[in-house]
Amino acid sequence: MDTPDVGIPERLAVRMSMPEQHAYLRGKLSRRRVLAGSFAAVGAVGGMGLLAGSSGTASGAGSGAGSSSTAPRTAVRVDGRLVAPFGRHLAFGADPRTQMRISWQVPLAVRSPYVRVGAHPRELGRKIEAEVRDLHTPSLSKKLPAVEQYYLHAALDGLTPGTTYYYGVGHDGFDPASPGRAATVGSFRTAPARPESFVFTAFGDQGVSAHALANDQLILGQNPAFHLHAGDLCYADTTGHGKESDTYDARVWDTFLAQTESVARQVPWMVTTGNHDMEAWYSPNGYGGQYARWSLPDNGFDPRLAPGVYSFRYGNVGVVALDANDVSYEIPANRGYTEGRQTAWLDRRLRELRADPAVDFVVVFFHHCAYSTSTHASDGGVRDAWLELFTRYQVDLVVNGHNHVYERTDAIRDGEVGRPVPVGASTDPTRDGIVYVTAGGAGKDLYGFGPGVKDSYEGHVHDHDHVATFHWTRSRRPDPDTVEWSRVRYTGYSFLAVEVTAGAHPRLSVSALAETGERIDHFEVVRADQ
Repeated sequence: MDTPDVGIPERLAVRMSMPEQHAYLRGKLSRRRVLAGSFAAVGAVGGMGLLAGSSGTASGAGSGAGSSSTAPRTAVRVDGRLVAPFGRHLAFGADPRTQMRISWQVPLAVRSPYVRVGAHPRELGRKIEAEVRDLHTPSLSKKLPAVEQYYLHAALDGLTPGTTYYYGVGHDGFDPASPGRAATVGSFRTAPARPESFVFTAFGDQGVSAHALANDQLILGQNPAFHLHAGDLCYADTTGHGKESDTYDARVWDTFLAQTESVARQVPWMVTTGNHDMEAWYSPNGYGGQYARWSLPDNGFDPRLAPGVYSFRYGNVGVVALDANDVSYEIPANRGYTEGRQTAWLDRRLRELRADPAVDFVVVFFHHCAYSTSTHASDGGVRDAWLELFTRYQVDLVVNGHNHVYERTDAIRDGEVGRPVPVGASTDPTRDGIVYVTAGGAGKDLYGFGPGVKDSYEGHVHDHDHVATFHWTRSRRPDPDTVEWSRVRYTGYSFLAVEVTAGAHPRLSVSALAETGERIDHFEVVRADQ
């Protein structure tokens, strides 16, 4: 089937919410045309049977992404088995001390989905109704079927800080509190009322692979309070240009969320948007799919327009998530879609965090690299839009993905090396500048560095060379550079682990760990004003 012409007129797009955009697009397609390419595919991921995508014929179409309808739907069995939830993933609300968002997926439409919560795995007394965000993807090529996906979201508010809660997700015909279903119960812990020491992890560019799964398991071993995902989540869109012609297979999300569940069901999985997350069919900026699948803090400048832009404070760390598609020179599909509002919000938010006496450190994460020498190099759009703000408010750490390597800069001030930061060194952002980390080795096929450029990491340090690279200009041309700031380079799967120390002598102890568990980099951030 050819890709249907379902574009939204610009005059409507600027006034529509994500659910309204999705409903509009869906209405442009005839039922017959959608169902012509539909089929039900049963697969197994991690030993769990699941339906990897289904047509609306099984139990009726939903009411559009973002709907909260709980109209009667018949509980379904597949091959005699009760339809079970899968792909659980957590995220904080705007206040991690008192708010948690629980999201999951079911393979077919179900009746009255909910979350049970309690202080003990056998005492799940509190019951919270879930919102249904069903997502329809038509057949976008002759090789791809139409897919119906059902995502459920429950908002837990009024929680007690520093408390462990147990939860189970269910629907009519599947009660997580029933005998024999203890294995379906998960847990989470709210942020403490006052700052305490903790660990968080980060990476980008994950996809579905054995390497991605291995990194997930290593992350779980760090016992992190939360995880930051810097975009390019599952690569259902393999092209990543943000165009309607991009190749797109929505079923990859089913596998991805099942793969990630072992960690994300107990560690808040805080994501932002990469270029491969612009799934152009769903809405003008391509984020209708992200809105359907994730519940993230809604305190960004406009959560309906940009669900991957938000902020939260955990203990003594303020975290800011940005959407670099809005400013990218390299991949311009969404450039300028917020008309400067994201950058204005960033200015306000960084000012608020720096004025908060409880915040010792500010961490910013987004997808496209401000400073990297690998395949995509550096994005001049990111630099032009945000680096002055990062410098003005003395951001302590910036985490990016996009390049599928690990690379870490010296401390950079005004585009130059403010202070060399070799492996094991300490740096002060108030004096030296900001360290930028590319942590794009989460699981997708790896990149490399330029000809003759050697990896240089802990235990394998080479002389600090001048590295030939480039940055993207506004005209989408690569402008050659030779740089001195590329301090650590590692071509392998890896992730970032940050130990945050609170109290009289706060610090960020930043480590990069390879898929093997080997430490490949470490340094400290200590501010003179603390």
